[in-house]
Amino acid sequence: MRKVTIHVAKTQLSRLIEAALAGEEVVISKGDKPVVRLVAIPQGQFKLGVLEPDALGAGPDFFSPMDEDELADWEGRS
Repeated sequence: MRKVTIHVAKTQLSRLIEAALAGEEVVISKGDKPVVRLVAIPQGQFKLGVLEPDALGAGPDFFSPMDEDELADWEGRS
């Protein structure tokens, strides 16, 4: 585990990122108190907003006419 101060982290950020990517644990401290751990994000495993096709099922058909009960509820006649 590599411990560095905030000042050192600012001046050697590229090296610390490379160390974290290589699997080394990097801890940044403020004085003697550890405040941040620098870790690598696993590559290739992060997917944003991807769902299987039809995972949510068929959505409502907003253009189909309402039946009489739904229309009465909508118009406040129920």
